Amino acid sequence: MKKSFKLIITTLILGGITVERALPTIKNIPEEVAFSDIIAGGELNIRARKNFDRLETEIYWPQNVFPVKHHASSEGWPGDKEGRTILGLVMEAQATHREPVYLEEMIKLIPHKLNKKGYLGSIQGDTLNEQQLSGHGWFLRGLCEYYIWKKDENVKKYIQDIIDNLVLPTKGYHRNYPISPDQRRSGIGEMAGSTQNVVNNWLLSSDVGCDFIFLDGVVQAYGLFPSIELKELIDEMVASFLKMDLLSIKAQTHATLTGLRALIRYYEITGNRYLLKEAEKRYNIYRNQGMTENYENFNWFGRPEWTEPCAIVDSYILSVQLWQCTHKPQYLEDAQHIYYNALCHTQRANGGFGCDNCPGPKDLFLGVKAYEAFWCCTMRGGEGLARAIQYSYFRQKNNVYVSSFGNNEAALNLDGKICEVKQTSSYPFGCNATFDISPKNGPLKIKFHLYVPGWIKNPRITLNGKNVAFTHKNGFLVVSLYLTDRTTLGYSFDMDPLFREAVNPTNTIRGSFAITYGPLVLGCTEEKEVGFNRIPTVQRINETKWRVSDDLSSYDFMPVYHLLDESLLNKDYKKQILFLLRK
Repeated sequence: MKKSFKLIITTLILGGITVERALPTIKNIPEEVAFSDIIAGGELNIRARKNFDRLETEIYWPQNVFPVKHHASSEGWPGDKEGRTILGLVMEAQATHREPVYLEEMIKLIPHKLNKKGYLGSIQGDTLNEQQLSGHGWFLRGLCEYYIWKKDENVKKYIQDIIDNLVLPTKGYHRNYPISPDQRRSGIGEMAGSTQNVVNNWLLSSDVGCDFIFLDGVVQAYGLFPSIELKELIDEMVASFLKMDLLSIKAQTHATLTGLRALIRYYEITGNRYLLKEAEKRYNIYRNQGMTENYENFNWFGRPEWTEPCAIVDSYILSVQLWQCTHKPQYLEDAQHIYYNALCHTQRANGGFGCDNCPGPKDLFLGVKAYEAFWCCTMRGGEGLARAIQYSYFRQKNNVYVSSFGNNEAALNLDGKICEVKQTSSYPFGCNATFDISPKNGPLKIKFHLYVPGWIKNPRITLNGKNVAFTHKNGFLVVSLYLTDRTTLGYSFDMDPLFREAVNPTNTIRGSFAITYGPLVLGCTEEKEVGFNRIPTVQRINETKWRVSDDLSSYDFMPVYHLLDESLLNKDYKKQILFLLRK
């Protein structure tokens, strides 16, 4: 999360131009580590590089990402594939420290693909195509992240032209955006989404609410290039979003979560805590009624038909950002559950991301619905994995927050003092993490915060091999350190198998339960449905296998989590993750 700002309008004598100045307002928000300051190792490095490889295959070559002609529809979503691809490449490049092969060529193609107004697709008329706006949400996001990274003045102009010629002319339309259920066609729509009916000068999409994907791109552009006119438009869109009843309209969860990320982004800029409160409220609606039992998503509220890694990435990023803004540790627990059981399960062996079924409402089994959603989810996976790398550490003044455990090296800037950290960990299968910590420009006094989720027991911390005292604050164990030389901090704990009730109690089969180990959901691959006569016992066999038994039967269980497992290619792949007691 970037430094927070509040907009203040000041007129300066600069050729009569009104210049807008942004001043910091929000305090106590830990900042994630910069991409340039962290190198990921282990499974996260493998995942990110494999996804990067996939984003450089032929389907994502520049000539295949952009339409042949500027007025072509990009499968009905102008700007969507283009924006998501640019965004995925920009984020993966920074996170892996690897130069993209085709990104510069893609950026150079942009002016040749825009219409005469400076955006993609047909010229906007009196009826707004919400899919065109949604697509440009991703196009703006990709261009904004590229501009932040490269400071390319040409890209700045592309962003400003989109704002002037596509975004600002929509002012007044969003207050009439159809949010009543009787204005939408219910129960329809495929994975790629399609245009439906026209209401209130809106050509609507089956991806209900995707106007608010547009909002996220607009807010990020506003953070870079603020104006009074753009703020008025954003306020109009936010008001419409907050009036929408997500459940009754059966909003698309991806659009909802992207809209919530826009609220958090706008909260950062304005300091308006009402936005944070409303984001929390709606996230909790999603958390309790839009999640599957392995922390994926229903594609629409009330319609558990398939899941979508685009939404999974949104939910992961959003849960971490909510922790940053509130310091409530349950959001980090959600983030770990989402990462290990949802994001990791939907990444396929080719590095792309695909859709699953929705275990819980009608099904005890987790299975594959579409092996890869190459038109959207594979690119969104790029930002998800990049953020997972970046979210390894957070810093605030002299405080270091370790929010997840893995293998990495980081150089943390703490008010001008550099603290180098090398982490090695066996988590989530093992119960330890080791941190080699070194001050690089003089003695350093810091507080080191180690996350302690609810499934951890008996935590222990050592300093250079000796037990050390710690305090407990907001879900973290805190150790005060005065560093003059390299210091080794050891963190160990216990984790036992647990029985967990439904994540989504409103929709999940009554009486079903899941078996977990740490953040991992466990499941079995028996062909027939497994049930138990009583609450079973769970014994660990090896690093990745547990034996679950009652008085009549015994089964081998493995995590939903996998690292690019090719068995998901098997059309018969399924894993039971919910269980019932036999009557």
